[in-house]
Amino acid sequence: MRAVVCNGAGGIDVLGIGEIPNPEPAVDEVVIDVVAAGVNRADLLQRQGFYPPPPGAPGTIGLEVSGRIAKVGAEVEGWSVGDECCALLAGGGYAEQVVVPAPQVMPVPDGLDLVSAAALPEVVATVWSNVFMTAHLKDGETLLVHGGSSGIGSMAIQLGVAHGARVLTTVGSTEKMEFCTRLGADVAINYKEAEWASVVKEATKGAGADVILDIIGAKYLSDNVKALAFDGRLVVIGMQGGSTGELDLGRLMSRRGSIVATGLRTRSVEDKGRILTEVVGHVWPLIEAKKVRPIVHSTFPLAEVAKAHQTLEQSAQLGKVLLTI
Repeated sequence: MRAVVCNGAGGIDVLGIGEIPNPEPAVDEVVIDVVAAGVNRADLLQRQGFYPPPPGAPGTIGLEVSGRIAKVGAEVEGWSVGDECCALLAGGGYAEQVVVPAPQVMPVPDGLDLVSAAALPEVVATVWSNVFMTAHLKDGETLLVHGGSSGIGSMAIQLGVAHGARVLTTVGSTEKMEFCTRLGADVAINYKEAEWASVVKEATKGAGADVILDIIGAKYLSDNVKALAFDGRLVVIGMQGGSTGELDLGRLMSRRGSIVATGLRTRSVEDKGRILTEVVGHVWPLIEAKKVRPIVHSTFPLAEVAKAHQTLEQSAQLGKVLLTI
């Protein structure tokens, strides 16, 4: 089958299309004929050699897909050949077929087209597991989302609004500010033109944010702690701004704050299955009611994977970038 292959590690020039063996399912797995695959920043890191797949995962890049069931393992229940689905992967998505543990496969929400469904698994699982299962965002609280125009950011804004939170976000342009406010963000801050932590304090009348979802890491650590409300929860899910920063423990203790750093790819199948069960139960009804939607910025055919990666590297997207197979 056709798949994206990397000629070593490096820039977009290492990406190419090659032939790899078709996968066969174990007894508890399914094979999916891929229709579309999500493109994530983690994919860029894997291409560069900084984020290898966990043991046992396919070496091909790609953490989420949509498609149709092609084969079903002997012990799998609830799925049949031909069923439309989307899935969270540990790897392998940039290919014509992928093998997936059955607990990581979800139905497509009613009313959503199959290509757009590829924009859901990674972002929804990330937002739901961190903002709601870990940080326990409540109705009436304030959520601060860094990178609000990204796939994860755009979903976090929508889910925060849908659950009664006041949502603030940081972005890098006026266009992205307008995009986020259209999604429901109460305050959008251009971090290139304003000290965002000061704007957060002003917008919350000094109270700060109850939950902060952070993709930046070290660069924002100090200001994130300053921006926390009493009993605030900072959840770090990325390190675009570095991995080592200085933490003011006195400030953190004075706010009774907590910091959690999480990852999704290396979780067990059982843990991912538990998250996705909650996603289907809590988020799918919001999508079906058109209160939340995946935002697809652009789609590229598999052969143009380098252009898809370049779009993310330039931070040119509003929402998700997808590959179509």
